[in-house]
Amino acid sequence: MANVLKRRAGVQRRHRRVRKKVFGTPARPRLCVYRSVKHIYAQVIDDVAGRSLLTVSTLSEPLKGNLKSTSNRDAATQVGTLLAEQAKKAGITAVCFDRGGRKYHGRVKALAEAARKGGLQF
Repeated sequence: MANVLKRRAGVQRRHRRVRKKVFGTPARPRLCVYRSVKHIYAQVIDDVAGRSLLTVSTLSEPLKGNLKSTSNRDAATQVGTLLAEQAKKAGITAVCFDRGGRKYHGRVKALAEAARKGGLQF
């Protein structure tokens, strides 16, 4: 249990360090990624207004029953693609990426690359 708490504290410390530099504006909102053991979540946030503009996760309606597993890179890629589609519909073309204190690696990287491929600019 002590190792889990140390790991969680490290993620929180890194996330605070990232958040010092990354700030979402109405013109360029923040794309925040949260990765749990079973799922991955992504939000586009306007920090000036303090509200979430759109949210997509492996629990979202279009993806919920269609994923073989919700905790792999394929699921993260589909979340990134769906996020890019919804962002385009909402008129969002550019975002600043907040990796949530995690490494830019694995599922976080897969989500970001799929969002880029879908048309979002980082």
